[in-house]
Amino acid sequence: MSRLILGPFNRVEGDLEVRLTLADGKVAAAEVSASLYRGFEQILRGRPTQDALVVAPRICGICSVAQSLAAARAVAAAAGLVPPPLGRVAADLVLACENAADHLTHFYLFFMPDFARAAYAGRSWHEQAVARHRAIVGEAGRAAAAARVRLLHMLGVVAGKWPHSLVLQPGGVTKSVDQGERMRLVAILADFRAFLEQRLFGDRLERIAALDGPAALAAWAAEQPPTTGDLRFFLHVAEDLGLAEWGRGPPRFLSHGSFGPPGASLFAPGRWRDGALLPLDLAELLEDVSHAWLDGSPAHPSQGMTEPDADKADGYSWCKAPRLAGESYEVGALARQLIAGHPLVRGLVGAAGGRGNLRDRVLARLLELALLVPAMEGWVQALGGAGPFCVSGEQPKNAAGVGLVEAARGSLGHWLTVEGGRIARYQVVAPTTWNFSPRDAQLRPGPLEEALVGVPVAEGDDEALLVQHIVRSFDPCMSCTVH
Repeated sequence: MSRLILGPFNRVEGDLEVRLTLADGKVAAAEVSASLYRGFEQILRGRPTQDALVVAPRICGICSVAQSLAAARAVAAAAGLVPPPLGRVAADLVLACENAADHLTHFYLFFMPDFARAAYAGRSWHEQAVARHRAIVGEAGRAAAAARVRLLHMLGVVAGKWPHSLVLQPGGVTKSVDQGERMRLVAILADFRAFLEQRLFGDRLERIAALDGPAALAAWAAEQPPTTGDLRFFLHVAEDLGLAEWGRGPPRFLSHGSFGPPGASLFAPGRWRDGALLPLDLAELLEDVSHAWLDGSPAHPSQGMTEPDADKADGYSWCKAPRLAGESYEVGALARQLIAGHPLVRGLVGAAGGRGNLRDRVLARLLELALLVPAMEGWVQALGGAGPFCVSGEQPKNAAGVGLVEAARGSLGHWLTVEGGRIARYQVVAPTTWNFSPRDAQLRPGPLEEALVGVPVAEGDDEALLVQHIVRSFDPCMSCTVH
């Protein structure tokens, strides 16, 4: 056996190290380490409740809206506040804009540049990969970065600024949207739709969203040459490299649900276990710290604490290990669309033995772009209705609340306890906390650790590109992971 350490990773958020044990040219075991402690949960302790709305979004600059909305929902739950319909729609629009921008960033700036590396120089598609996706200079990446900037103007209109806007409040949003602003939002979305249809998909969004299974996807891809749109190019590369065979995580998925009123979400909540759709119930959620540099015993986030223990003998990460009824769960766009019932994702996961894989995680994020933009167009029109955007209420002296959100990377939860008008406990379980968790007390690996087992790594291959592809398919945000 031999050991290989990959890290720090480039093109990911925060500090990440992956330690591989190799045997017979394959990964026999993996340890995923979040190597930088931040301590936001300690920073929030003892502060006035409303400070969560200012401090929590600064956990991350790339998913600031998701953190802000989770904090606002936790405070709202503690205060018994329910945002009015227009406030909910505006908040959905702000979150959807951030998630769409994040999906674009992941595909064009984080994931695809790896295929322009010299290691793939012998592949028939490599020259195209360099021209399109080489980091910084590739024409597709440059076009996507410009489209992302134009899309994010939407947050300037609705939220005032991004990141770290204070527009999201427990009672709704602080800013209404007038007729002139709605027209500007229509124009921004029309521009973004044009980019997606002309550059990414080479087809209408509605056609992509309507793909109803692996056979339909294959037939669609075969209609045009692989250079027609960046999705077809990705599928061509994935087929040539066999990416769907690798990076298979646990047969369990989880989603908090997203967008729309409770009971009528655009993406429904739930969990998927061994091929069965089950209701979402987080009562049996525990965060295990057996192999984290943290003190304590397994606890539900509503009762948990974050106490560093940098000298812990069995620790190898600052990340906790969330386990639902003792089991790990994968979160993200693939989980979200599987649970929401999209037929393409249901078919892909079924074809992969009930598990996620490298290719399908990336594909699910692109599919979600095709689903989100038409929904956003409808929400902009809904903002023309009558009614308030925000309601107010008194903050209780003693209360508890939870805020659940689907960030681009997956399920995010904030658990808040208020005592004497101040934050007594604040716990965050982020998407990367789920996916990049270390082993628990029973030595069960986290989803990424499981997905890396069996991946081929040749002797002397210090780059381990396939491992890097799998890591980036989960799109880690280590800054969120360690709170």
